[in-house]
Amino acid sequence: MPELPPPITVVGIGADGWPGLATGSRAALREAETVVGGPRQLDLLPRDEVTAERVPWPSPLRPAVPGLLAAHAGRRIAVLASGDPMFYGIGRTLAETVGAERLRVLPHPSSVSYACARLGWPLEATEVVSLVGRPLDTLSLALHPGRRLLVLSADAATPAAVAELLTARGYGDARLRVLEQLGAPAERHLDGPADGWPHPPGDPLNVIAVDLGDGPRTSLVPGLPDAAYESDGQLTKRHVRAATLATLAPSPGELLWDVGGGSGSIAIEWLRAHRDCRAVTIERDPVRAERIARNAAALGVPRLRVVTGPAPDALTELPAPDAVFIGGGLTAPGLLDACWTALRPGGRIVANTVTLESEALLTEWYRRHGGELVKLAVAHAVPVGGFTGWRQAMPVTQWSAVKPDDEPNDEPDGEPAGEPDTRTPETPQENAS
Repeated sequence: MPELPPPITVVGIGADGWPGLATGSRAALREAETVVGGPRQLDLLPRDEVTAERVPWPSPLRPAVPGLLAAHAGRRIAVLASGDPMFYGIGRTLAETVGAERLRVLPHPSSVSYACARLGWPLEATEVVSLVGRPLDTLSLALHPGRRLLVLSADAATPAAVAELLTARGYGDARLRVLEQLGAPAERHLDGPADGWPHPPGDPLNVIAVDLGDGPRTSLVPGLPDAAYESDGQLTKRHVRAATLATLAPSPGELLWDVGGGSGSIAIEWLRAHRDCRAVTIERDPVRAERIARNAAALGVPRLRVVTGPAPDALTELPAPDAVFIGGGLTAPGLLDACWTALRPGGRIVANTVTLESEALLTEWYRRHGGELVKLAVAHAVPVGGFTGWRQAMPVTQWSAVKPDDEPNDEPDGEPAGEPDTRTPETPQENAS
C-alpha cells in the first residue's frame, strides 16, 4: 500500500497572534516545514520559534491552491486561517480541493464568537452576513425590522458602505458598532447611526454589529408586492408568482432556469427562498436584462446570473437545471424540447401562458408527459361609480410536470450561469396576471 502523504494542518489564528494560540497550534507550527498564509498572518509568527519556509497566498487564491500544495508535496504543511478555518475560511476551500480526510483543523475563536461575547448577543440567534468577496447588496436580503446582524467586513471602507446602504434601504436609524482587531491589544469599538455615520475608515480587520430597529418590512415568502420590482410591464404578477414558486418548490442548492425573465421576479424569489439556491435568468432584450440585474441587487440576491440572448440558443452552454420556469416565448421552435431535455431527472418544469396558441402547446405536452394543467384566475376589487366591482385579470394557463428519474438529461454539469429574460411583447404572460 502506498504511503499516505502527511496531513495538512490548518491553524486558526486571531488578531492577538502567537500569544493567543493554544499549545497544540503552536506545536503544529513549530513542526511545520512550510507555512502558508496571508502576509499579515505570517507576520504574527515569531521567527525564532517557527522556522518553516513562509509562503504567502497568491491572488486570486482559490485557483492557486492545487498548484501551491503540489509544489510542497511530501512536506509538513501548515496553513494559517483567520479565526475558525471552517467558518467563511480557507478550510472549506482546502476540504473541497484535497478532501476533508487530508486535513487536521485546529480552530481558534472566530471574530463572530468574539463579537457576540463583547455584545452579549446569543450566537445562535445572530445572523451573519459576509461581505468578503461578495457584493454589498448581499446585505439587503437580511434587512428586517428589529433584527440584529453581524457583518464580516471586506476592508476599512466597509462600515461606511454598509451605513450608506442601510440608509438607502430605509434603515437610517440603525445603530452600528464597528469592532476592530477583536482579541488583540489594539481592539477598538466605534459606535454611531447609519444615517450620517461619523467615523472615517479605521482598521481593515473589523466586524460590524447592526441593530436594525425600525424599517421597511419585506416578506421572505414568494409573492412580493409588484411595486418591489422595476418593470416595463413584463412582470409575473404577485398572486400568480406565489403560485408558480410554490409549484417550482425551491430547495437549498438547486438551480433554476428562468426562461423569459421579464423583470426577473421568479428567479429573484427563488433565490430569496434560501441562500444556497442558484438561478439563471435568460432574457433576449438587453434593456430588460439590465433591469433584472438591478432588481436582483435591490432585493438582496446580486448572485443571480443574467444571460442575454434568445432561447433556446442561449441555453446550450448552461449547467443542467433542477427546475425550469418558462414565462415567455413558449412557441419558439424547440424551446420546450430543449428545456425538457436539459432538466435533471426528478426535476420540475413549470410553464405559464395567456395565449390560446401556447395553451394548445401546453395541452399537448400535458397529454405526452402528464403532470398538472391548471387555470389561474385572479380578480381585484375596483371602484364602479359609487360601488365596488371585480376586475378580472387575464387567466393564466399553467402546465407543470416532474421529469421521470429514468429519463436522462443531455446537458453538461457545471457552475450556475446567469439570469436571462425572454418574455416579449408578443408573449405577454407577465402582463396577464
